[in-house]
Amino acid sequence: MKLYINRGKVITFTIVLLALFTLSCENDFLDKNPLTEISSPAFWNTQNDADMALAGCYSRLNNSTFNFESKMSLDVLAGEASNGSGNAQNMALGLIESTSGGLISSVYNDCYRGIASCNFFLANIDKTPIPTSTIEVYKAEVLFLRALFYFTLTDYYGGVPLYTEPFENIDEAKVPQSSKEEVIAQVVADLDVAIANLPNTDYSSAGHAVKGSALALKSRVLLYQDDWPGAAAAANQVMTEGKFSLANDFQNMFLVYGQDGNPEIMFSTRYLNPDNSNQQDIRIEWHGVWNPREELRDAFECTDGLPISESPLYDPANYKLNRDPRLEYTLKPFDDPAVKASGEIVPYAYNNPSVTGYMPTKGADVEALPVDYATRSEHDWILLRYAEVLLNFAEATNEISGPTTEVYDAVNAVRGRTGIDMPPLPDGLSKDEMRARIWNERRVEFALEGLRYSDIRRWKLAETYINSLVEPNSGTPRVFNPSKHYLWPFPQSEMDVNPNLQQNPGY
Repeated sequence: MKLYINRGKVITFTIVLLALFTLSCENDFLDKNPLTEISSPAFWNTQNDADMALAGCYSRLNNSTFNFESKMSLDVLAGEASNGSGNAQNMALGLIESTSGGLISSVYNDCYRGIASCNFFLANIDKTPIPTSTIEVYKAEVLFLRALFYFTLTDYYGGVPLYTEPFENIDEAKVPQSSKEEVIAQVVADLDVAIANLPNTDYSSAGHAVKGSALALKSRVLLYQDDWPGAAAAANQVMTEGKFSLANDFQNMFLVYGQDGNPEIMFSTRYLNPDNSNQQDIRIEWHGVWNPREELRDAFECTDGLPISESPLYDPANYKLNRDPRLEYTLKPFDDPAVKASGEIVPYAYNNPSVTGYMPTKGADVEALPVDYATRSEHDWILLRYAEVLLNFAEATNEISGPTTEVYDAVNAVRGRTGIDMPPLPDGLSKDEMRARIWNERRVEFALEGLRYSDIRRWKLAETYINSLVEPNSGTPRVFNPSKHYLWPFPQSEMDVNPNLQQNPGY
């Protein structure tokens, strides 16, 4: 059973032009207190107030940036799918400008709204008459969230304005961006405090960050900076402490049926019907927004552990035969119907045909069919899971010392999880060969989860791979300009209100 912290009485924090805060609670609170009096004696007086404020910070994850909408569209940018939302298809064709809107503005705004909520919470929680030990845990949770928001920003925009305290007027917000290194230093500092103060348990059924959540995020942050020793150490600490493990049901891990108590999920954006639902099934199974590409289909190995270009088991006339089971759990031919657990065959009713001939199965709940606008989904969107920790460790350790036994063990654990049972990697791989296998393992394991775009950029593969692609329905070439597209532009609306912000190169 899903549990959440005061989802019915969440405080909403908003930010106007990154500066002006308002706080809303119940109607009687608004009747008695002007919106500008956010630190009045009417609040921060009870445990309930603290819980509501904490829930307000977590609620900042319930937007497109931290759920399926943007994450699957990032795989459009990575060349794993076509179409998408948030202007992803235009961006994939190289049409990226400060006025593009879509992902360019939503990611920026969603993250800064989250940061504003976190800073406001941190500036006020000490006023609440609750045990100091409780306050320290709450602060650690919010620092973890702030680190997630800032890391997301710097991954796409590079250096960004760095705010660690709330401000009272718009002029205080008009600061130049800090360097990427300065932002990452703040992210790591926040995560270190979180690691020191969060409970060392499995991921809470209430959706609270725990020590393992912060360590997993730290391993990703440091991996993306090519800090191999730091990334390996953070991942290894999770592995050694043994609070998480790989799930035995890969398919249902991405659906509500397999998420409660799942040992692999380390942090997620949480949903609960009816008041906190999403449109995941509508968008995947009806609107058909994301169309996986053949290039992704072909990345999955055959069951003998060989790529399709080498395996005698591969049948071009039946691509599904003798393939990694994760392929079936990731995508399907457009015309394939759904088969419910009862055996009932249900056709999909997509709004439009797939431009690639494929549709996602990962995150698609066939039990919800037929889907219409009354459909409310409550699948949590996984942001961190244990398989990534293992592959982070393997990648970082291979870069340090080559394909050691520990590297093999970590990769083979992911490949050999119950229900997937892919064969172990062959012995005797070189460092370069192991790197290539790890890269492909990440590709198929995290397909359509939004990690691939960051991976190919940090591996400096983006300009080679993306520029080799054309759209299957039109023949239009993909474009990735390495002189500018490794970073996104700041939204023009932010440039207009902050004259000290310097646009990223090329825009």
